[in-house]
Amino acid sequence: MYTHSKQVVRDGAPIEEAKKAIVMLHGRGGSAEDIISLKRVLNINDMAIYAPKASNNSWYPYSFMAPANQNQPALDSALDIVDQVVRDIEADGISAENIYFAGFSQGACLTLEYTTRNAKRYGGIIAFTGGLIGEQVAEENYSGDFAGTPVFIATGDPDPHVPVSRVKESIAILERMNAFVTFAIYPGRQHTISSQEIQLANKNVLDA
Repeated sequence: MYTHSKQVVRDGAPIEEAKKAIVMLHGRGGSAEDIISLKRVLNINDMAIYAPKASNNSWYPYSFMAPANQNQPALDSALDIVDQVVRDIEADGISAENIYFAGFSQGACLTLEYTTRNAKRYGGIIAFTGGLIGEQVAEENYSGDFAGTPVFIATGDPDPHVPVSRVKESIAILERMNAFVTFAIYPGRQHTISSQEIQLANKNVLDA
């Protein structure tokens, strides 16, 4: 088992000039540089980019639907790293309503888990194939009010790592916590990010 050390790749607009920031979380086996490459297609030119790195290129060792103890202490450490990054951004003068999140696969699951445990009005949340983490969704872990935060969640059907049923369950919880969720489910799509998803993320979150 392992924990994470805080290593963050910075990109995008200089924080001294930016009015918005985005936390980008890579998937299992990916890297901060991989997820940052989405800046070429996402409308985040005016944002400061913060992309933390996971130890072993993985935020937690097993499936996001494995029993919680199997993914500890890595999962709690990952949530703490994201929280530290958010606090750093706020300390640099950017408030929560101007902080965005984007993640793919394992990074999408971590994105949804962190923001739902700490729900407030964020700039927006993008989850490219992900759902809330746990063998069963534990609603007692979630608190706060998204206050209309725009959220976009997309997935394939079937997806080899993320069941559509968990995605729909996650959407229902976010909506109960007053997130404004749009979603897209793509029959037969591989475990990847499509150009249509990028367009929808731009339209429904980044340009909202």
